[in-house]
Amino acid sequence: MAFHKKEEFPRKEQDLAAFAKAMSHPARIAILKILAQKNECICGQIVEVLPLAQSTVSQHLKELKNAGLINGTVEGPRSCYCINWKAFEKFNSEFNGLFNHLKVKNEKACC
Repeated sequence: MAFHKKEEFPRKEQDLAAFAKAMSHPARIAILKILAQKNECICGQIVEVLPLAQSTVSQHLKELKNAGLINGTVEGPRSCYCINWKAFEKFNSEFNGLFNHLKVKNEKACC
């Protein structure tokens, strides 16, 4: 039976890593930029802007939604998405806290 070592780390670190993983593809960053410009967007509108197939865009949207970074609703054949700003504020705060912690710990630069 496989055991995931990531579960040995605190929940906060696991969540931060999941956020970073969701943001780790340039297509996802491009999708977030589109959603930020339009406030909300239908999947087909995103496909028109990006050089990706509809199925690929849908997969990236799914990853962003699973990470909690976007919200989506399905209205018949249309899927409408928007940014989950509360999630971004949370992770922005946590990343800033992490960077500040690392900086303080490394003020006596070794290199």
